[in-house]
Amino acid sequence: MTFDTFRELLGFCIGLLYLWWEYHANPKVWIASVVMPMISLWIYFSKGLYADFAINIYYLVIAFYGFISWTKGSKKVIKEGTDNTDNSSERVRKITHTPVKVWIGASLAALLMWYAIWWMLVTFTDSNVPVADAFTTALSIVGLWMMAQKYAEQWLVWLVVDIVCSALYFYKELPFYCVLYAIYAVIAVLGYRKWLQLMKYGN
Repeated sequence: MTFDTFRELLGFCIGLLYLWWEYHANPKVWIASVVMPMISLWIYFSKGLYADFAINIYYLVIAFYGFISWTKGSKKVIKEGTDNTDNSSERVRKITHTPVKVWIGASLAALLMWYAIWWMLVTFTDSNVPVADAFTTALSIVGLWMMAQKYAEQWLVWLVVDIVCSALYFYKELPFYCVLYAIYAVIAVLGYRKWLQLMKYGN
């Protein structure tokens, strides 16, 4: 097994762990959000996926924000078996639907970033997939921010990203990542249903 294959396989395994934690709305997902980008940075740069390389720097930064957002949210939850008189309660962010005004703002931001990233790729790099690379990068920026806000519809954004990424990585001859993102697409559908259930029962 070559080092490149081992590196890609390691990223694949961490990606599966990430999915498991995200599916269950577990704050540990942000730990994987720190480790996986560190691996992906090497892979994407070596394959000429420069926008994907750049977004992983963003992933590292927002991972810390997301962890704080999820664990120090605005909703106070009392742990089972306790009462309001002790210090066992904790503040956590609740899963919610995405407000219409957020959808509008996020859509406009994604379109602007798509164009800007596409222009930078065409102007400053030798990327041969600037449109697809810019598209998935722009949507991923929006999707990860929505995830940090714990909006249930973040899964729908990731569904689109995952489908395009799977095709893109197949073209770029990254078989493990191609399969990983195909799995992501399936989990995105299941994850959306799961989060709606969690939201219904107070998550």
